[in-house]
Amino acid sequence: MSLERQGQLSMLRVTYAGFCHAFLHEKPFCRSPGSAGAALKGNCYDERVNFRECMSTRIFAAYLNKIGYDAFEIGFITIDDFTNTDILEATYPAVAKRLNDVWTSDPAIPIVTGFLGKGWRSSAITTLGRGGSDLTATTIGKALGLREIQYGVPIFRKSYNSILMFITEPVPYLTFEEAAELAYFGAQVLRPQSMRPAREGDIPVKVKNSYNPNAPGTLITGNRDTSKAVLTSIVLKRNVTMLDIVSTRMLGQFGFLAKVFSIFEDLGISVDVVATSEELDHVVEELERIAVVNLLHHRSIIPLIGNV
Repeated sequence: MSLERQGQLSMLRVTYAGFCHAFLHEKPFCRSPGSAGAALKGNCYDERVNFRECMSTRIFAAYLNKIGYDAFEIGFITIDDFTNTDILEATYPAVAKRLNDVWTSDPAIPIVTGFLGKGWRSSAITTLGRGGSDLTATTIGKALGLREIQYGVPIFRKSYNSILMFITEPVPYLTFEEAAELAYFGAQVLRPQSMRPAREGDIPVKVKNSYNPNAPGTLITGNRDTSKAVLTSIVLKRNVTMLDIVSTRMLGQFGFLAKVFSIFEDLGISVDVVATSEELDHVVEELERIAVVNLLHHRSIIPLIGNV
């Protein structure tokens, strides 16, 4: 290893150690009331989860500075909810001003933390929840009015969580609505929440295969030419459990469906995402008070995504 490389690694170790010491001694670890092993409260959870992200961002910025590239970090303003917060409208002009001012006076590389921000009133660290890093990217794109936002993602024949996507040929174009439908049924390359700023700003999103960067990828826009392809994707979602619910009272009784969905709401269960058999047992028990319930296991859903 060269002396220059050794020096860079030493610099990174010093930066890492200094930042860890400063962060860990800034505040004591805080926990929910109860035993010493109780779960972290929302704000404390966000702080600890984001430690890695803040640390890596500062180290990477320091490394770029060391090898001769100017770099700086920027942050985001969010609402004061924890573990699943949202971007405030004030974030867009703040990010635009921060980036444009720095680039105008002294062009540099912005190093941005993914999925975290700072609460507007509390100034506490917050996290954006699932897809937060993607949301960070589209927020910057909307703030700066970019022509296009690109994502590099690993694309396989099989995606995760027992969702199978059989790709017979690349999908060149999708609308935001079609991409949201794909995400809803499990093909979560990009979550609908993370695409919202791009959709609001009418900014195309290009999804590229990080294992094949020369491939054209998929362009997601507000509209596409449906005459070329009415159907864009077929997704297979397996191991689905279906609840067949038949009212025991007069057909069309007012409020029956409202009552059915209120049972799911009271138990805190999403209708399309029921995780365990114990949850199903509780649902069936409550539903059998108003209906005949038939529980069907090992079913599949085959959504056809397109614009008809």
